[in-house]
Amino acid sequence: MKVIVFGSRGYLGEYFLKGYPEAVCPSIDIADRSAVSEVLDAEKPDIVINAAGKTGRPNVDWCEDHKDETFHANVTGPVILMEECTKRGIYWVHLSSGCIYSGDNGGKGFSEDDVPNFAGSFYSRTKTWSEQMLKEFPNVLILRLRMPFDNTTNDRNLLMKLRKFSKVNDLQNSITYLPDFIKSAQILIEKRKTGIYNVVNEGGISPYEIIELYKEVVDPAHAADRLTEKDLPVVSKVARSNCILSVTKLEDEGIVMRPVLEAVREAWNTLK
Repeated sequence: MKVIVFGSRGYLGEYFLKGYPEAVCPSIDIADRSAVSEVLDAEKPDIVINAAGKTGRPNVDWCEDHKDETFHANVTGPVILMEECTKRGIYWVHLSSGCIYSGDNGGKGFSEDDVPNFAGSFYSRTKTWSEQMLKEFPNVLILRLRMPFDNTTNDRNLLMKLRKFSKVNDLQNSITYLPDFIKSAQILIEKRKTGIYNVVNEGGISPYEIIELYKEVVDPAHAADRLTEKDLPVVSKVARSNCILSVTKLEDEGIVMRPVLEAVREAWNTLK
């Protein structure tokens, strides 16, 4: 089985390389149609994985001032991949985001079929636009993550970001532990599943609770103020998605990701 990973040098792409160590890793712009076509024709892959995209550094506020670059990477690129993979009958995987919802959907969590209800940032809007187009095509698996984290000091790790903040929100969220994510993704890929799947750990947790656990496990002297929803506009340029996703569809495939509190505790213990 031949696999191509686009965006292999990124935070998420590195995890796919752990899962597929023999993968081909082209360093091209996925919005460059001729470059994409050349790679696909030369390599003739069985699977294409798109881990490329813009989330912004240090955060999604960056996307507000770099809309051309964000649209190019998050919308134009995936659409070109869709067209070129469809022409060749190639099965492919696209990484999307759960940051297109707000709330917990009456306690049920948002399913893969629920209409996105959050458009407070340009980043989130680009993820909605691309996902809504790609889901119409039969050869693509769309994996939704949220606020990815792991047990490393990578600056893209949610835990490393939160540790730097003096103020942290206390709103419940679904989040994705990447060691669990890659195992789940591989199962879905092996089954050649298509359509959208929420790939998040079971349950919800707030960033403030994550930092409270950091204080318990790693550094009792750490201090951070608790932010409520009404405080958030003061500390960020644009609105942030805070939401809970349903994992029922994932569990129907026999895939159960561990409870979020257990995953966060494991990550902090490893980092300690």
